[in-house]
Amino acid sequence: MTTETNSQPNPEQIRRAPKVLLHDHLDGGLRPGTIVDLARETGYTGLPETDADKLGVWFREAADSGSLERYLETFAHTCAVMQTRDALVRVAAECAEDLAEDGVVYAEVRYAPEQHLEAGLTLEEVVEAVNEGFREGERRAKANGHRIRVGALLTAMRHAARALEIAELANRYRDSGVVGFDIAGAEAGFPPTRHLDAFEYLKRENNHFTIHAGEAFGLPSIWQALQWCGADRLGHGVRIIDDIEIGEDGKAELGRLASYVRDKRIPLEMCPTSNLQTGAASSYEEHPVGLLRKLHFRATINTDNRLMSGTSMSREFEHLVKAFGYTLDDIQWFTVNAMKSAFIPFDERLAMINDVIKPGYAEIKSEWLFQ
Repeated sequence: MTTETNSQPNPEQIRRAPKVLLHDHLDGGLRPGTIVDLARETGYTGLPETDADKLGVWFREAADSGSLERYLETFAHTCAVMQTRDALVRVAAECAEDLAEDGVVYAEVRYAPEQHLEAGLTLEEVVEAVNEGFREGERRAKANGHRIRVGALLTAMRHAARALEIAELANRYRDSGVVGFDIAGAEAGFPPTRHLDAFEYLKRENNHFTIHAGEAFGLPSIWQALQWCGADRLGHGVRIIDDIEIGEDGKAELGRLASYVRDKRIPLEMCPTSNLQTGAASSYEEHPVGLLRKLHFRATINTDNRLMSGTSMSREFEHLVKAFGYTLDDIQWFTVNAMKSAFIPFDERLAMINDVIKPGYAEIKSEWLFQ
């Protein structure tokens, strides 16, 4: 008698499996129909398409450029329709609903408050609107039979000069739905050390932060994020692979930085489909996550921008199952890694792992017994 506990899961099992998402941009996950609706309501006329289906295709094709800079240009349209309180509430609520529908039980969703001020909102009003939307989305998800908890990460743009202001904002709302801080935007020419005052402030306040590093720029970006800025997690971190040599015997030799990242269990917020679009990886089969999984780095799987990448957490895992033959045990390993790395208190992380994640996978893995 053979068991099926180590067989590859099908898409429906992957969707039902509890998943944890640490790296997802609010302005990168809008429903195309919502963009069309909000553009009509707010008078925004810059959309390249006004048909929702065609607009969704346009976003994916525009993001498939192989350039991080070109990829980031697509956000001009989503941010343009996210300038009012009602729009922010709607987008945040739909985000929580969509993630829950995909089996995500815990998510940290990031956005830059400074990008939503054009219609007169204050930074505080932006944060409160998004928080209201997340709570509404959690309620709707529960009514539909799905449980999800969403925390916000406030992002500062690395090419701007408001990082300390946004860090202070994140600290003020840390007990009201905001779980941490981030910096994002083009890496080349805008090192994280430009914002040392923000990171030093957050460390003094015992607060959490992640830094986009090692995506478009290499090892120096990762080194600065960790050793100068003190990041808790690395947004992407895919270029840590540049500090790992594979010998003729197939044995991996880790450099000092890669060893430090692995030894310290620094979480890597890996986003496979996004990395293919921006040129950080050439294919799913050659994505560094395969090697990093084998070497037991604290790797996690994420969506980055669901609209631009035409993806979801389930689709990301489907690609990895196909590329690397992953089983439900592998998906659970990535999921537990992510939950361990979340910016909520330890006892809550442990309860999510023991009471939600592990039982969820055990139930799916046992189904072969009743077929």
